[in-house]
Amino acid sequence: MAERTGEAGETRAELSARLNWLRAAVLGANDGVVSTAGIVTGVAGAAGSRAALLAAGVAGLLAGAMSMAAGEYVSVSTQRDTERAALAKERRELAEDPEGELDELTDYYRDSGLADGLAREVATALTERDALAAHAQTELGIDPEALTNPWEAALASAAAFTLGALVPLLAVLLPPESWRLGVTVAAVVLALTASGWTSARLGGAGAVRAVARNVAGGLLAMAVTYSGGVLLDHLTG
Repeated sequence: MAERTGEAGETRAELSARLNWLRAAVLGANDGVVSTAGIVTGVAGAAGSRAALLAAGVAGLLAGAMSMAAGEYVSVSTQRDTERAALAKERRELAEDPEGELDELTDYYRDSGLADGLAREVATALTERDALAAHAQTELGIDPEALTNPWEAALASAAAFTLGALVPLLAVLLPPESWRLGVTVAAVVLALTASGWTSARLGGAGAVRAVARNVAGGLLAMAVTYSGGVLLDHLTG
């Protein structure tokens, strides 16, 4: 029994990895929007100049992108190390007790609903084809040929954060001063609506609640930082 495939022959493990990557990219973009929007609205609240907004926004973008990349690299590297250790353990068990491992795989398919004879036949066929892959996919949910890549995850996270951060940064820099706050809020609401809808679609959840939660969080972040900027401007003015 081969692992189920989806569109274009994609295995279940590959589909899961792709969805996780997409979800991480959406969340990275969302973080970029919210964190940078908070920075630039805080500076705007403190009556910051265009130069100050640019400096704060770019600094926030770079720091956030690097932080996201480093965090994702460490996280995925840890996951990859764990996967490799689990595969190494499975290789040892297959070398030391192949019959016991075959019985274990047979039990898995028997517990999945196959008759005893068919379960043994499937386990034997998969073992002869690729014993490690058979055990890794059924017992661990790991495809030995598709381990997570920390560099890809880090670059994707940094790129997604950067794209998200550019929305509030450009929105606050391009319009005239009197329009800055309104344009920034509108741009952030649109961006968070898009990211909330996308994350809901990827997760199979209701879009309305996800979008409302996303937008509310972004608006709260901007309100808090803008109020803090205004207060700082009064205290130091």
